[in-house]
Amino acid sequence: MEAGDRIVVVVKKQRNFGPETGNSVSISAANKVRRGDVRHAVVVRTAKKWQRPDGSVVKFDDNACVLINKAGEPIGSRVSGVVAAELRQKQWSKILSLAPMHV
Repeated sequence: MEAGDRIVVVVKKQRNFGPETGNSVSISAANKVRRGDVRHAVVVRTAKKWQRPDGSVVKFDDNACVLINKAGEPIGSRVSGVVAAELRQKQWSKILSLAPMHV
């Protein structure tokens, strides 16, 4: 698996947004992703080293992906952290435009 690959994932953790109501936190109607959902995602960072055609070796500290809908568009409106430049070759330019930096 490398940066730019489309994968199927299960949501393990969910960040809660909105005001707290007692023990539980209310979740807005706009939040379409729930814990346990099966979704499609694009790999944007991998901890495994790989070599680019120019000879440089790239390795990130963690593995990360961006959730996408069935049309291939990102579900979220922000991408936190660096993403791999290989996304441009695999036609994921929308994710590159959301990311603060690509390496």
